[in-house]
Amino acid sequence: MKYDYAVIKSPRITEKATLQKEKANQVVFEVARDANKIEIKNAVERIFKVQVLAVQTAKVKGKPKRVGRYMGYRPDTKKAIVRLFPGETIEFFEGV
Repeated sequence: MKYDYAVIKSPRITEKATLQKEKANQVVFEVARDANKIEIKNAVERIFKVQVLAVQTAKVKGKPKRVGRYMGYRPDTKKAIVRLFPGETIEFFEGV
């Protein structure tokens, strides 16, 4: 069993994630690359005290980046789209 804060790294705040939150009651997190759906579900439920309906995961390939004449890549990441039960919410920036 992993530590909950090692599984959930950070929320992904983008335009698409904000629309998903408003319309479909889904929240997007960046998670550890070796975390599975069950670990993600348990971590979100314990950290935010909400009930999770479903979890979808996706591996995001790192983009190529260039610094001067040197080519490199951003690291690969994994994101989780967490669907919450109706009536449950997670607020990241309250009162902003």
